[in-house]
Amino acid sequence: MDSKQLLELAFKACDDKKAEEIIGIDVKEISGITDYYVICHANSDRQVQAIAREVKEQAEEVGIEVGKLEGFNEAQWILVDLDDVVVHIFHREERGYYNLERLYRDAEFITYEQ
Repeated sequence: MDSKQLLELAFKACDDKKAEEIIGIDVKEISGITDYYVICHANSDRQVQAIAREVKEQAEEVGIEVGKLEGFNEAQWILVDLDDVVVHIFHREERGYYNLERLYRDAEFITYEQ
């Protein structure tokens, strides 16, 4: 599975659990760590955790090993490392506070289309 397909998988997994304002950021040219970031948010701790679980499960179903799953217990900002795609799942207030989109404003933004 290439990184673009993995991006689509992450988008779908987030959408399946009703994540809000799902966006992708192409960071291939500015990051040596990954190709894409996916950023989304939810309105409750439980929903943030449900989205992270869904991303992990859908990735594992197609044979993708999840590198790290950080912040799960706190459920304010969960990072799911799929190697070529890193998914950031925020609680609504945390997303506004950290505003990762601002840090990468020069990169290409990719909107999720169902």
